Amino acid sequence: MGAFVISKRFNDEYKFVFTSRKGKVIFTSLSYELRFECEEDIEKFKKTIELSRFLKFKGSGGKYFFKLMLGDVHFATSRKYTTELLLQKGIKEIVTYASRSEILDFSSGESIFGDEEIPVEEEVEE
Repeated sequence: MGAFVISKRFNDEYKFVFTSRKGKVIFTSLSYELRFECEEDIEKFKKTIELSRFLKFKGSGGKYFFKLMLGDVHFATSRKYTTELLLQKGIKEIVTYASRSEILDFSSGESIFGDEEIPVEEEVEE
């Protein structure tokens, strides 16, 4: 199952990405001034995913991407795909898993694993 991952941009605004089951970024949101706005929009998206539209484009470099629209509002932009088939698989991943995906918040910049020191075992003389 995929996940929504909240983080901070370099300008201290917030964003989130939706990642696939394999951990690849499928799309990136627009910027938000406040973290809770990310959470609210993710929850809104999860509840109204059936209203989403995917506008497909081919960039000047020959790669494919989509803009995710909620109603008439631009919600997010996908990563670049080398083929239309891979783009379609990205969309399918969203439609299949996004509504039940968890939200992970990495915006604080703190280590999620803590800073505990791991004790080194003492050498035993034989």
